[in-house]
Amino acid sequence: MRLPDARVLLRSAWRFFWHTLAQFRANQGLLLAGAVGYYALLSIVPLLILLVIAVSHFVDPDLLLTTVARYLEWVVPGQSRALIGELAAFLHHRGTSGWVLLATMLFFSSLAFTVLENAMSVIFIHRVAIRRRHFLVSAVLPYCYIAVLSVGLLVVTVVSGGLLAIGERHLDVLGHEWSLDRLSTSLLYMLGFLGEVMMLTSIYMVMPVGRLSLRRALAGALLAAVLWEISRHLLVWYFTSLSQVSRVYGSLTTAIIVLLSLEIAAALLLLGAQVIAELERGDWKKNPAAPDQTGDKTGEFRT
Repeated sequence: MRLPDARVLLRSAWRFFWHTLAQFRANQGLLLAGAVGYYALLSIVPLLILLVIAVSHFVDPDLLLTTVARYLEWVVPGQSRALIGELAAFLHHRGTSGWVLLATMLFFSSLAFTVLENAMSVIFIHRVAIRRRHFLVSAVLPYCYIAVLSVGLLVVTVVSGGLLAIGERHLDVLGHEWSLDRLSTSLLYMLGFLGEVMMLTSIYMVMPVGRLSLRRALAGALLAAVLWEISRHLLVWYFTSLSQVSRVYGSLTTAIIVLLSLEIAAALLLLGAQVIAELERGDWKKNPAAPDQTGDKTGEFRT
């Protein structure tokens, strides 16, 4: 590539970056992320309980809880132990759960998906202006997504069980014994990251109104997944090394940390959606102005 071409490419990438951030700010992305994070906090425990109850009929409950604990660290870094304790207690007494309780959990577990759909309608306001989704589809969509997550958790649990079994084996090569534990750990990490990208891609494909290009959805998912991988490691380091949140909030520490983690994750999720929206609209190519000169194209946040 010639040097002038590289400069043009870098200038275009820089303009796209600032235009995306400007539109994200104009759409009040952090405010939307706060709403999604709050409702995700309300939904995460009922959702996990429903998923664990459904999948425990097909796999060993101990293996299921181990898998959930491992990948729950991807969502709420450093706080999975408290949530797993609640899940284990509920799973142990699941026979006493009535239909009213299950229906209540099903309702609360769907709240985060409903609010996320509304937030997506703000990011993809150019789609909503052309066509709106039927309210029955919006009502059924969260429950369909819960069913799909149950199937995904079942597959991940079965595959994780196989990878854990590999990690317990040893390979004998020319008289030297090699443990497969590192290989198993690496494969488990790759499985988690791949599952994260697939889940984000499905969200970008389903939540916005209309059909979305798989290539663009995958690009947004990869960006959000990589940024979240960096963020969650920084969160773990911060809360274990520098944070004084436990001295400030006391018994509320777990809830505060989980809420903060979910809000950051929601912000990155919506930022990936904003990247997809800007790739669709292409306004950054027409308006090379500075970020503060871009117009405010906010949409109405429906609750």
